[in-house]
Amino acid sequence: MAHSKARVTDGKVTYPPGVKEISDKISKEEMVRRLKMVVKTFMDMDQDSEEEKELYLNLALHLASDFFLKHPDKDVRLLVACCLADIFRIYAPEAPYTSPDKLKDIFMFITRQLKGLEDTKSAQFNRYFYLLENIAWVKSYNICFELEDSNEIFTQLYRTLFQVINNGHNQKVHMHMVDLMSSIICEGDTVSQELLDTVLVNLVPAHKNLNKQAYDLAKALLKRTAQAIEPYITNFFNQVLMLGKTSVSDLSEHVFDLILELYSIDSHLLLSVLPQLEFKLKSNDNDERLQVVKLLAKMFGAKDSELAAQNKPLWQCYLGRFNDIHVPIRLECVKFASHCLMNHPDLAKDLTEYFLSWSVLLFVMIGNCLLSCPVLFHQWRVRKEAMMGLASIYRKYSLQGEGGREASKQISWIKDKLLHIYYQNSIDDRLLVERVFAQYMVPHNLETAERMKCLYYLYATLDTNAVKALNEMWKCQNLLRHNVKDLLDLVKKPKPDLTLFQMYSLYSYYCVTIENLPDPGKAQDFVKKLAQVLDEDERVRDQLETLVSPSCSCKQAEVCVRDITKKLGSPKQPSNPFLEMVKFLLERIAPVHIDTESISALIKQVNKSIDGTADDEEEGVPTEEAIRAGLELLKVLSFTHPVSFHSAETFESLLGCLKMDDEKVAEAALQIFKNTGSKLEESFPHIKSVLLPVLQAKAKRGLPRQAKYAIHCINAMFTNRDTHFAQIFEPLHKGLDPANLEQLITPLTTLGHLAQLAPEQFAAPLKSLVANFIVKDLLMNDRIPGKKTTKLWVPDEEVSPETLAKIQGIKLMVRWLLGVKNNQSKSGNSTLRMLTAILHSDGDLTEQGRMGKPDMSRLRLAAACALLKLAQEPCYHEIITLEQYQLCALVINDECYQVRQCFSQKLHRGLCRLRLPLEYMAVFALCAKDPVKERRAHARQCLVKNVNIRREYLKQHAAISDKLFSLLPEYVVPYTIHLLAHDPDYVKLQDIEQLKEIKEALWFVLEIIMAKNDNNSHAFIRKMVENIKQTKDAQAPSDPKTNEKLYTVCDVAMHIIMSKSTTYSLESPKDPVLPSCFFTKPDKNFSNTKNFLPPEMKSFFTPGKPKSANVLGAVNKSLSSAGKQLQSKASRMETASNDDPSSNPGSPQRSKTRLDSTEMDHSENEDISLKRADSTDKVLKPLYVLDIEKPRGRKRGVASSEDQDSKPKRGRKKAAANTAAVAESEEQWDEDNRPEDEQNSPPKKGRRGRPPKSATPSQDTPAKGKRGRKKAAPPPEDEEEEEEEEEKEEEAAAEVEEEAEDDGSSENIELKTKGGSSTESAESTPQKRRGRPPKSAQPPAKKPALLHKVQHTICTLESRLCATFSFLLTCY
Repeated sequence: MAHSKARVTDGKVTYPPGVKEISDKISKEEMVRRLKMVVKTFMDMDQDSEEEKELYLNLALHLASDFFLKHPDKDVRLLVACCLADIFRIYAPEAPYTSPDKLKDIFMFITRQLKGLEDTKSAQFNRYFYLLENIAWVKSYNICFELEDSNEIFTQLYRTLFQVINNGHNQKVHMHMVDLMSSIICEGDTVSQELLDTVLVNLVPAHKNLNKQAYDLAKALLKRTAQAIEPYITNFFNQVLMLGKTSVSDLSEHVFDLILELYSIDSHLLLSVLPQLEFKLKSNDNDERLQVVKLLAKMFGAKDSELAAQNKPLWQCYLGRFNDIHVPIRLECVKFASHCLMNHPDLAKDLTEYFLSWSVLLFVMIGNCLLSCPVLFHQWRVRKEAMMGLASIYRKYSLQGEGGREASKQISWIKDKLLHIYYQNSIDDRLLVERVFAQYMVPHNLETAERMKCLYYLYATLDTNAVKALNEMWKCQNLLRHNVKDLLDLVKKPKPDLTLFQMYSLYSYYCVTIENLPDPGKAQDFVKKLAQVLDEDERVRDQLETLVSPSCSCKQAEVCVRDITKKLGSPKQPSNPFLEMVKFLLERIAPVHIDTESISALIKQVNKSIDGTADDEEEGVPTEEAIRAGLELLKVLSFTHPVSFHSAETFESLLGCLKMDDEKVAEAALQIFKNTGSKLEESFPHIKSVLLPVLQAKAKRGLPRQAKYAIHCINAMFTNRDTHFAQIFEPLHKGLDPANLEQLITPLTTLGHLAQLAPEQFAAPLKSLVANFIVKDLLMNDRIPGKKTTKLWVPDEEVSPETLAKIQGIKLMVRWLLGVKNNQSKSGNSTLRMLTAILHSDGDLTEQGRMGKPDMSRLRLAAACALLKLAQEPCYHEIITLEQYQLCALVINDECYQVRQCFSQKLHRGLCRLRLPLEYMAVFALCAKDPVKERRAHARQCLVKNVNIRREYLKQHAAISDKLFSLLPEYVVPYTIHLLAHDPDYVKLQDIEQLKEIKEALWFVLEIIMAKNDNNSHAFIRKMVENIKQTKDAQAPSDPKTNEKLYTVCDVAMHIIMSKSTTYSLESPKDPVLPSCFFTKPDKNFSNTKNFLPPEMKSFFTPGKPKSANVLGAVNKSLSSAGKQLQSKASRMETASNDDPSSNPGSPQRSKTRLDSTEMDHSENEDISLKRADSTDKVLKPLYVLDIEKPRGRKRGVASSEDQDSKPKRGRKKAAANTAAVAESEEQWDEDNRPEDEQNSPPKKGRRGRPPKSATPSQDTPAKGKRGRKKAAPPPEDEEEEEEEEEKEEEAAAEVEEEAEDDGSSENIELKTKGGSSTESAESTPQKRRGRPPKSAQPPAKKPALLHKVQHTICTLESRLCATFSFLLTCY
């Protein structure tokens, strides 16, 4: 060697060649340079270099001095640590350091340097890795076994390694750490509790979620050292479980979590611990037993677990907990069963024995979860676990197909029942359904094509209610997405720049967001915090904007959700309620299923079915059903995700569908184009040039519905629509031929929609068309005699072409008026006279007797629905007289069941959207006399829904006091009293039977209105009734009989209020306002205190509280959708009052007690009835104390006592009077300059409904006492669909519409009787008597009927449950 030799005893430090002395007198850089040379020297030395070992012994001692161990520079410390590691390697097995304190200092120093492993991108990482590799390979820390402080050294080493491990480390780093730590456990004499805790703490769920790599490191360490560490683990659990010494470790409270993790790592670690769990299962502490049951459920139910076979005594002891005295323990056992059956079919036999004794509990649980059984309704966790268990079964056996087609078929009902839960009012239920859908029913992590195929066949096999629930779910998510988008737009604006309206909108957006999150009370604080984050953190705001953007793809959505949660999460706070609430919000608004790529894949799947190349039969779906369901699915998605259709490939596929011969396919393609093609002209001009001729051809020669959609497509897609409309209008107008009725329907449909969309463009020809062709040539002529039949209704395909043409003619008139939106030409008066003439004549306008009864029913329905349409427009609502309003109301008591059904649906839809004035809600009172129980139940549901919609709207818009008169549900009472006072059945003032019918009708409304007594509303209603008695009937103020009828009905109402309320006598918070169109101004000199009821009538008023509005008696509640929020637009509404000195009862003005047609809209499936607005109730003022603008007068026909005979009466005709009215109506189209009063005077004849013309029973009326009624013919689906879609076109563009309206059945999910019939009526039930059915026809007592229904339901569910479990057991 080049350097001189020196003896160790000299005390002189010898350095390697080229290395000068290393001391504190040199700079840091020079020290680092010299230390690197020393490191290189030690790296090259091996254990056999005895001479060099002796030579550098003093250097080794020098490097262990405090000067180096406590040096401030990290590079110096690292190099020294590397030297010391090599020194331990070179001098092994004996270290050159003999002092225990020095050894402790050295190893603590090396441990501290290992923290540098955390930064994998550091320039010095390789040296840190060398340090770890060296000490692991040499097992340097084993020297510490002899030290008294060895436990402290080992514990600090373990903690350091668990802290620095991360996902940036490769497998070598992981391996060396395991080698280093395992040598200490395997070769040491003992493992202290502190060291054991350092390992086990990484298995606790909270720590496991924070650092997955530390968990993996602990798992690998325990697997390698299982045999050596098992006694110490056993001792720990003995101390805690058996001796109760929880103070021995901070992990005592996590023993059950640790047992589960240790068992999953290596079951041998718990060989001596599991018997202790058997002892714990018999503990007297309920909570302790419950914890052990939960633990063992996971251990026995794990997929690869063999615990039940390995430890039979523990398994038998666990099964005994199915009969535990503590209910939560039994429920936990039941919850465990589904997971166990899926993963361990060999255990089915053991479980079956315990299930037999628990069949009742299982039935109640599943009945609660799936059918909302009130017994356990409040037990949310039961529903949740049952739903998750069923969802897991569905995914495994239906999606993954593990049990084959037969197994999938037997559990096909699960998907429907899971989606039915979406009808629950709880936001938690809806959120859970959305999560189940995204994770189990159509897993969002599937590839796009596979995901869309799964959705396609799922949609094709769902039942009607499940389809509506799924559509509603997409709609609710879309509405919330739009709400968050609008919220972000306002958040971005500087606060000082916000207008008052924008600030109010911002508050409304926050309220809507809060209501769509669980626990609105807590959500309010979290939303405030989120708003603050959005205001301060631009990155989070940008990510959220991307997420709610219509063009966001599914992959982008996943990235955004991950980034936002990562940004808002905190590793130091494993349980973060704010983050959980944000996750709920992100789950609802993230488009994880539908994007442009998904729509393209879905259309390809539909095309495969159309071409016959799809696997429809293999999936168990007939091809026709698959195509129909696929098109319906695309239509729904075109409403909720229109931007996702904006691709050339998608539009080209739709264009191909449009050219197909299949009528339904072409019609669906047109609807999709209408909903999604707003930017087609500018973005896809090549498709526009091909599409336009096809649309024009469909408008001229297609089917009526195709023609309608073609017109709306042109209106929505093309800028020069006037030119295209003219090219369609002229040939159709000139080619109208009344002789060819079948070829007349499509042209009339097209012209009607052109009239509505472009009334000014075709003003002159349209007026001539309506007056000369529609009225004179079409409606006033009966060219083809109708079929003589006693039926009141026939299916759509049997309706005569002439009737269909007349219906389209009526619709054309109404659409034209709705397009014009003014009555300057008095055309509205003429149309109203024509419509009321049709109702007066029972549908036979000419009264020549040539029309069949089914055709007359269709025309009555068309005329009544047309009146409702016009009443939704303010300019026409003003000119509808009280007589016309009352005549329209009587249609709800028509003798034809389908007319009553369809009319009530139209009425309900208009009221739900707050388009129809409040007085039309009073029409439902007449349903109390409907002979069919299901119709009465449906009417009551409609009332409940409408009342709650208005109350919810007032809660969310507390400042709109000027609209209170038209929105407050209590104000329906005056309209109801007035309508019933003019009931044609109410003839004898003191007749007990007639008064009982009046009482039933009043209670039908008051029961729902009085269900709540908010702000002392009962006193308000009482005051309102008292005020009516101080006025006179504005319809005939001078007629004593009319006024006496009004006062008698008021007394009936007053007795009901007094018998059902205990607070009616309190002071009313505000003096009610009465509508001046119905009642005269109160006479201050007139005091009407007389009681007009006969004395014997008082016995019929029984005291008792009103039912809660959400109880529907024994009738099954129809499912209604949930979660849609109220959408409103600013619009002013004028009101008037009979207290206003400027109002005149005979004035042509009329109170606009309604919202403008653009004011507000509601889906008919919207359910706000039972939802609390927790976030808004706090800011509400009592509604009755708000000052409101008083309603103006309403135009009415002038009536006197002599005119009473001309009011609607039953059982007779006045042909001459009606003919005169028709002639007058016909002449009106040519004489537009008549005085308004003359034009609008009521026809001289009126009828209520259509009673039988004779006592001969109709063949439509089922014979009494016989079983097996015929099913009622369905309502006119095509007409319903067309009307509903017209209403959708009137919606605001931003409003997402209900797909269910397209099939004509969205209004009402039919109520089922216990026998499965959808209605009590036969093909059509003539209403022989307005009022309640005869006593002989009364249904049985409620209690036996309800009991029978419950028993029937229990039997049905029990059978289904047994079949399902039988399937599960057999397939295992």
